[in-house]
Formats: sequence, C-alpha cells, structure tokens
Amino acid sequence: MTTRLTAQCWQQLWQALRNDDAPDVHFIGEQRLPSAFPVTELAATSMALAMQAAAALTGNPARQRVDMRLASRWFQHSFQPVNRSAPSLWDAFAGDYAAANGWIRLHTNAPHHRAAMENVLGTHASRADLAQAVSRWDKTALEQAVIDAGGCAAEMRSVEAWRQHSQGQSVRHEPLIAQSVQPQAAAPGWALPGLRPLQGVRVLDLTRIIAGPVATRFLAGLGADVLRLDPPGWQEPTLEEEVTLGKRCARLDLKSAAGRQIFAQLLGQADILIHGYRADALSALGYDTEARQKLSPGLIDVSLNAWGWTGPWRNRRGFDSLVQMGCGIAETGSQWQHSEKPVPLPVQALDHATGYLMAAAALEGMRLRLQNGTGFSARLSLARTACLLTDNPYPEAMRPKGLVSAQPHDNNVETEINAWGIGLRLKPPVELPGTPLVWSASASPLGSARAAWRD
Repeated sequence: MTTRLTAQCWQQLWQALRNDDAPDVHFIGEQRLPSAFPVTELAATSMALAMQAAAALTGNPARQRVDMRLASRWFQHSFQPVNRSAPSLWDAFAGDYAAANGWIRLHTNAPHHRAAMENVLGTHASRADLAQAVSRWDKTALEQAVIDAGGCAAEMRSVEAWRQHSQGQSVRHEPLIAQSVQPQAAAPGWALPGLRPLQGVRVLDLTRIIAGPVATRFLAGLGADVLRLDPPGWQEPTLEEEVTLGKRCARLDLKSAAGRQIFAQLLGQADILIHGYRADALSALGYDTEARQKLSPGLIDVSLNAWGWTGPWRNRRGFDSLVQMGCGIAETGSQWQHSEKPVPLPVQALDHATGYLMAAAALEGMRLRLQNGTGFSARLSLARTACLLTDNPYPEAMRPKGLVSAQPHDNNVETEINAWGIGLRLKPPVELPGTPLVWSASASPLGSARAAWRD
C-alpha cells in the first residue's frame, strides 16, 4: 500500500539521486513505527533507493517490491542471537541528562569518548552521581566543553532553534546527496551479471558504527568484495554481528609507514571507497579527494559526515543519537508524547537511511562511470538526512501508536551460523526479480582477515 507520504518520500529520494521521475515501486504493509515523523516511510524508501540504483546499473526492468514492516525491522536490527544474550548497545554512562537549563546527551560508547567526558565532569560511581554533576552545568557550555575535550555531546534543541543555528542553516543548503564528477579514467572491467551485479567489484570500507557499514553490507549483498579496515585496537562488540555480514574485516594503521604503503596498494586496486571520516580527517593524513583519485583513477568515492560538510561544525564528532538531539527530533518527540524528557526516534533511522543512500550513491557512481568514463564522488551527512524527517512530520492524526515488533519470530528469518554462534537473520525487505540480495559469508569479527584483496 503506497500512501501519499510514502510516494512523496520516494520521489524526493529518487530526485536527489537522479533528478528525474521515480520508477514505479510496489510498497506493501501498513503498520508503522510510532513516531512524530515518517520513520517507516524513510526506512522503506531509502532501502528501495539502493535496490533501484542496482536495477538502473544493470538495466533490470523488473518492478521492485518493498515490505515496509520488514524494512522497519531492519532499521532496528537484522540479527538476533539465539544461543546467547544480545550485547548491550550503550555504555553505562551514555544517555540523556538534565542540565541546569535543559537536556543534553552524552555519547560515551568509545573508551576515548568516555575519557573525554570524564575529563570535564570527573569520574563517577553511578549514573545518578554523574547526573548530579551534569545538573550544575549550563547545557550549551557543557556541550562545548565536552567537544573541546575530544568527546561527543549534544544539547537538546527544537527544530526551530536548529534552523536558526549557523550549522543548521548551512546543512539545509547542502544537497541530500552531493555528487561531483571526477577526472576521466579507463573503462572498468565490470561484468555486472544480473544475479550478482557487483561480483568482482572491490569495495574498500573505511567506516565504523552504523551508517557506512550499512552501505557496505548492502553492496556485499549484491556480490561485492568488501574489505573493511579498522585501526588497531578498535572494537565494536555491539555491532559486529549486525553490520559485518558478507565482509572481510582487517586492521591497518594509516598513521604508520607500513600501513600507508598497504593502504595505497589497496586503494589503487579498489573500485569503490566508502569512508566515514570527519570532513578534513583523510586530508590531514594526506588522502584528499585529488590524492585518492590519483591513486585510483576513476574511483567511486562516497563519504559520510555527521553534521554536514559546510558550516562551523563540519569537523565535529557526531552520531545518530546526537544529531537527533541537536536538530530537534528528540524535542519534537517529547512534545508529542507530553514528556519532560527527550523522546528520540524508535530506531537510529538517520544512520540506517543514510547508509542506504550511500549505497545508492555508489551504484549511481558506477552507472555514471560506465556511461561517461569518469570518476565520481558523493557526500552525505546524518544532519542533512534528518531534514527529510523534520521537514515532513506526520500530521497529528496520522502519528502511529503501535510498535513494529523487533523480534524475528516469523517466516521472515533464516538461521545464520557465524564466529560467535547461531542466530536469526531477517530476510531482506526489498525484492527485485532477477537481482536478489544474498550474502556469501556470515558476519565476521573485526581484524579476522588480512588487509589484502582476494586473488
């Protein structure tokens, strides 16, 4: 069932990618995630965009079918362990706290981010003790102090306050998918078979947490050889089984001479680079856009930033939950629920949706490379994706109340055996006849493979 909001969101996303009329897609399912915003519509249409970009690349004329309820569940999680407990998603001190004049969110999942928070607020034995310390701060001053210490925080703002903020104004002027053509290159040797269109395509994955890994997980489902690189010591115990499906995961230190030599070799043989570094971070390492194209002429280069690519916050650390606080989503939720506390989205929709938009951009870059013989770059951000929701809130009468079940307990699951044990993986919610999403390998631990392409 395609509602007006679904059709509107689908057309908006397709125009951001291709700037023409959207192909016909069959959206089914009526149950929605409870929110003041069309989260389910965003889930279904962003996943549809990635699959439709694959159809455009291969010339598959079939009509795509999208299960909106199942898409919502993928935005919660696609994997559920059955022989052990699922890991906790949050550090003990991560979350929302009441400051002296409003709310602030502290993101402490990474050890160095927690250490930065403690440099400002001190170490505490419990959340209650930390809450007492936060309550004595002005929220804006605390946000800046944590950021200056190298940590991650965001005060709760309204949508209107964000629109008046200098960063909010900058982001609103950015394209949803900022695309640019890079210098000409030799024709690629892509076969693009219908069943596995990305078979033999090499994707170098420099992303962490959710959005970028979601993009490369999708590309792996189309047959790509995805090699994920993480720095020594980096861990994601809460997300490995969720986002490493179909990938090989290696470690590489880009700050060492040996690591940089290996990276140059890997990038030189890559077809697609997906990265989630802050705006100037790769450039600081000597790998700006021009250098990347020189190492790999014709490279499809897709990058993610949290707060946007322009404005004073372009190099600020950020995550989905922080952007929801900063741009007005959590405040709108609290108003809707008549709550004194922040009410975020029921899922980390900015991460997941942006991931599928990144995958769509990579596939569109491949199409343009074949068509024009040029390289391709695309830039996306969580803050710009958030505008899709804040600009299109549900009318009050349409806001759904019932929660879509996150538990994969029906016929839409398959058993998966991986390095950790046994679990249930949701079946894909998008179906394109002739081009299925199929992952050739189960999820794998970070650092479990060599930093090398397959022969």
